[in-house]
Amino acid sequence: MAHHQRALAGAVVLNTAISAVEAVAGFKSGSLSLVMDGAHNLSDEMAFIFLYLAFILSQGVSRHLLRTANLFNSLGLVAISGLLAWQAVERFLNPIPVQGAVPIVVGIAAAAANWGVARLLWRPGRNNAGIRLAYIHNMGDVYVSLAPVLAGLLVIFTERSVFDPIFACAIAAWIILSTAREVLGSREELIWPEKIVCGHSDHDRPELATG
Repeated sequence: MAHHQRALAGAVVLNTAISAVEAVAGFKSGSLSLVMDGAHNLSDEMAFIFLYLAFILSQGVSRHLLRTANLFNSLGLVAISGLLAWQAVERFLNPIPVQGAVPIVVGIAAAAANWGVARLLWRPGRNNAGIRLAYIHNMGDVYVSLAPVLAGLLVIFTERSVFDPIFACAIAAWIILSTAREVLGSREELIWPEKIVCGHSDHDRPELATG
């Protein structure tokens, strides 16, 4: 399962870059939609780190790490989205200036980077529910990262910054709904990670040899 480790390590590096750039650019430009997408990617980042550790540490420890990774990538994601959606409502009621060009440029770059992360996770995700959840989220992230782009375009053409918090709310809604759907569809594997193969020897745990 060394290719799983390489894929996850690459995802960690690329996703770190996405999160950092979006967070800085979002705060500098006043774009909450960009901050929202950056927070989304930060949650994915924590899941990637725990998933990577799960593949290199002992079997007993890895089970707990997988559960933690799944938690970060699902419940944690919903919590962050809810918090930022609340802030988006405040911005909607009390708009602040937004530099529209910044979310356009950074959003396009983030969409491209998320596609790269998804490609790294595609093959290992076929045999691992935790990685599959991260893969599905990052494929969705390709489109979600374009939301700040649309927000930026509307801000520029209409000169109304209210479009940024509107798109931030839309991103939050998508995150919550898509996460709930995936968790419900894979709840057994995600809640009981002992059913997921993590690259440990199958003879150590016969029931792991299901993937």
